[in-house]
Amino acid sequence: MKKILLIILYLSHSILANDYILVDDYYKYNPEQKLNFENFSTLVKSNAKKLSIKQEKIIKIYMVYPGEQISDYWRRSKKSFEARLKELNIQYELVDYFTKPSVEISKQAQALYKALKEDTDYLIFTLDATKHFKFISTMLNRERPKIILQNITTPLKAFESKQPFLYDGFDHTIGSKILADEYIKQIGKNGNYAVLYGPKGYVSYMRGDSFISYIDKYSNLKLLDSYYTDFDKEKAKLATFDILKNHKNIDFIYACSTDIALGVIEALEEKSMLGKIKVNGWGGGSAEIQSIQEEKMDFTVMRMNDDNGIAMAEAIKLDIQNQKNKVPLIFSGEFELIRKGVSNQSLNILKEKAFRYSGF
Repeated sequence: MKKILLIILYLSHSILANDYILVDDYYKYNPEQKLNFENFSTLVKSNAKKLSIKQEKIIKIYMVYPGEQISDYWRRSKKSFEARLKELNIQYELVDYFTKPSVEISKQAQALYKALKEDTDYLIFTLDATKHFKFISTMLNRERPKIILQNITTPLKAFESKQPFLYDGFDHTIGSKILADEYIKQIGKNGNYAVLYGPKGYVSYMRGDSFISYIDKYSNLKLLDSYYTDFDKEKAKLATFDILKNHKNIDFIYACSTDIALGVIEALEEKSMLGKIKVNGWGGGSAEIQSIQEEKMDFTVMRMNDDNGIAMAEAIKLDIQNQKNKVPLIFSGEFELIRKGVSNQSLNILKEKAFRYSGF
């Protein structure tokens, strides 16, 4: 056990882009999984149907989330997950650990070690490949707990046949392409921009590098600068000040998360540049919606947030019912683009759909 703890603390493993299988490629070579995903998605979008068999024991679930941030994605995920479990009449015990993203690896490690020690049935975790890959790989060689990886929808080739129970989230590359298309539409095919990543790792690659590749392919927009900000609002703000100091001709700053976007907006406000340089959100949670309504944020890609929590609950229900074959390897939820100036009526319709369990 102690060796596993040390692995996650000192891991320097680096995952390359070609180590992941993109969703479309996965379905191309696994068409039966595409049908499984479609059937499962229908289940997620439908009203809950209670567990069809008598539950033999209370299941134990550990949830280790980087939820201490402005973005409410992780908190809503937990809320929708528990609400659906209760509707499904599943008896459970949930232990949750919320940490800061990217910087509290030792705290995450301690929580994961405890989950192993207490013989957990399901472990819900995330994957920032540079820090977590080896630990997850080691866990997959065990029968228990079953692993649900949150906020990742691209299977790792390195896991081979021993994949997690479920990859669950909203595909980062799909969301980033939606945002890229909107920038090309609003800015045109010529102009300059900067990118603010989170920490080095999976999410930054999938949201940031895929955005840059798409922009390069479909426009002549030029990347002038980029910074890693650890999904930290203050670091994003300071990075924005640097960008404004070093470049006088920036058309937009691409933000890879909510906290980053809000840091950019604060910096632009202080320099009286808000409205002159465009900025996006990523995820469409409560803070971003407020910023859109205040016409500070230009647009965002909004996740139908609660579907990720519902998907985890439904997958566990199928597993309890001995129907694991109906659980797809990947659940990837839907997005909607929201622009500054959206009507309250349209926004309320989207909020009802996205936050049907976690509330708004």
